Amino acid sequence: MWYVVQTVAGREFAVCRLIESLVEDDVLQECFVPKYEVQKQFRGQWRTCTATLFPGYLIVVTDRVDELESQLRRVPAFARVLSNDGGFVPLERDEVAWIDAFTEKGHRTVGVSEGVIEGDRIIVLKGPLVGREGWIRKINRRKRTAYLEIDMFGRTIQTKIGLGIVRKRT
Repeated sequence: MWYVVQTVAGREFAVCRLIESLVEDDVLQECFVPKYEVQKQFRGQWRTCTATLFPGYLIVVTDRVDELESQLRRVPAFARVLSNDGGFVPLERDEVAWIDAFTEKGHRTVGVSEGVIEGDRIIVLKGPLVGREGWIRKINRRKRTAYLEIDMFGRTIQTKIGLGIVRKRT
């Protein structure tokens, strides 16, 4: 099962490394910080960069969440498994499927989507946002970024993801 661990924004990678080193291997199957790719321009050249998809959160894969929670107390940083009404809540199947479909174990980075603007609608042609145009709240064509609002971790989360608009149809 996949569970969400909340931590301090900006410290996700450090906390993930601490968890991997302090939690026993038979308890923890995988610990990762979901990232996304975005195109940025440096000195006139477009380069692919990565950024944290869900700031302040990382994901752990375990079948023994109670033992994980007790071992997280040894981590010298703020890290707690998200819970609801006293019980730990795993990610929903569709949330796991979305992350798993566009990332792979060892490289949990969501790629850049490509789309077009047709009138006042955004149509995503390829990438992880195909069919999920309803998540897009705003785009920044200059930064090649889409601002999303999605239901994840049992709440509504606002995040960014790479989206290149290749053309605008009128």
